Amino acid sequence: MNNFTREELSAGIKAQASALGFDACGIVRAEPLKEERARLLDWLARGYHGEMDYMARNVEKRCDPARLVPGSKSVVVLLLNYFSGEEFPAAEETDKGLISRYAWGRDYHRVIRKKLKQLLRYINDELSPVQGRVFVDSAPVQERAWAQRAGLGWIGKNSMLVTRKWGSWVFIGELIIDLELAYDHPESHDYCGTCTRCVEACPTQAILPDRLVDATRCISYWTIEYKKEIFPPESPRSFENWIFGCDICQEVCPWNRKVPSHQVPDFKPDKKRLLLTRDDWERMTEEDFKELFAGTPVMRTGLARMKRNIKR
Repeated sequence: MNNFTREELSAGIKAQASALGFDACGIVRAEPLKEERARLLDWLARGYHGEMDYMARNVEKRCDPARLVPGSKSVVVLLLNYFSGEEFPAAEETDKGLISRYAWGRDYHRVIRKKLKQLLRYINDELSPVQGRVFVDSAPVQERAWAQRAGLGWIGKNSMLVTRKWGSWVFIGELIIDLELAYDHPESHDYCGTCTRCVEACPTQAILPDRLVDATRCISYWTIEYKKEIFPPESPRSFENWIFGCDICQEVCPWNRKVPSHQVPDFKPDKKRLLLTRDDWERMTEEDFKELFAGTPVMRTGLARMKRNIKR
């Protein structure tokens, strides 16, 4: 067994994270998220989660890493930029359906999970025996809270993690492990300042004070999370041409103006997906859909609900 100091272990993990293509790595002590737990319970009590019942399950796991990884000591948080530099179809092209940037390329869950497993294997083989798990938005983990605590960014008014270099165009992944490490300091400054552009730009007024988002007003919720065939009366009257997700609050953010393009081939967009017209969607068959969107996040919604969304 190698006798590395905590500082050497953390430095080794960060160096390997960079070698694997991650854009940033921060490390924080694994401990209960007390303030975040209170906020989550309040958010749930207000019904802001809508029909996302999974948010109300496993609250204690979501706020205590030891319930996910017994004996956990550290949370290693990784960021990966996904901004491609490509532009959306012009605003006047109202026959196009808009897809959120994060879904333009290959499913990020697969891409990041593979890298995280490689990093965990490296820690075991080269640094120290360790027990742990990898997480990519697929288990009850408060990833934005951990990223903020690890000093990688701050929570913006739209509740997104915002960074100084990549804005909010970042995917977040975590390793929760039972190894003591040297820890980073949380980001304590609010670089949003007095800016309220995201709040003002939201067409459904889903962004509330105190960095809360009412999902039941959010276009992303209705186009991705809402499972029923017909939208209820309380849903937005218009989705502003969005058919999968919504990036309006991110597109107007000053921190997202000069973000460098990512270097991940898997996230390179297939422009054929972005230029589909409403007629294209109406005529699309399941076979066409799978050929175009296999391996992308859009498969989660399925063709039937995409057609539902395009009619909005």
